[in-house]
Amino acid sequence: MSDPLILIPARLAATRLPSKPLADIAGEPMIVHVWRRAVEAGIGPVVVTTDTDAIAAAIEAQGGLAVMTQPDHPSGSDRLAEALEIVDPDGNHDVVVNVQGDLPTIDPAIIAASVTPLADPQVDIATLCAVIHRPEEMDDPNVVKIIGHTVGPNRLRALAFTRARAPWGEGPLFHHIGLYAYRRKALARFVTLPQGELERREKLEQLRALEAGMRIDAMIVEDLPLGVDTPADLERARTLLAIRRLN
Repeated sequence: MSDPLILIPARLAATRLPSKPLADIAGEPMIVHVWRRAVEAGIGPVVVTTDTDAIAAAIEAQGGLAVMTQPDHPSGSDRLAEALEIVDPDGNHDVVVNVQGDLPTIDPAIIAASVTPLADPQVDIATLCAVIHRPEEMDDPNVVKIIGHTVGPNRLRALAFTRARAPWGEGPLFHHIGLYAYRRKALARFVTLPQGELERREKLEQLRALEAGMRIDAMIVEDLPLGVDTPADLERARTLLAIRRLN
């Protein structure tokens, strides 16, 4: 495969934390922190995709690249596909990594790990997961679980994703981390698929791919990145990054 291309979607449309990509963390907008982590992963060029001039300006002020996409896409995957064609219309990159723009504390090493399953030609989409250790998260519908079986060291083949506590019986439960590495052809196919039955029920877009027979593998990682969705999350991210800078 060619070097992956990392795309980071960022919009101002969040309701629980308005304008969160521009929220200040240690003197810089949150989206700049995410962009830095992606650059530090060292697996390929990094581009922020947005529909907001202020977000693009924040990235460009740091010497980064941002592209403007349409504001009315039905899903993040459609936005990703549009950005990919803008950034790489000649198809030089056959893998695109989607890093969410609200993960300012993400470990660059797990971004790099996300592409590992794509060395297997049978895998269409790769993602990440981590063992759930906190009992309250096992029954929390906001914590998406991945159900899979082992296909290699620290690697699962996904059989399902669910908001319920699953699977049953002894053994670990895995928290799905919403970071994806797509083969370019897989992304192009995915955005043409109709919404799936289980996708509608669980409100999980990745189930559309499984229903269509696409293969998703997940690397098991130790670090569970903090997704910033609320003011409390933002304060926690500020604390974590302040500690990192002191160390």
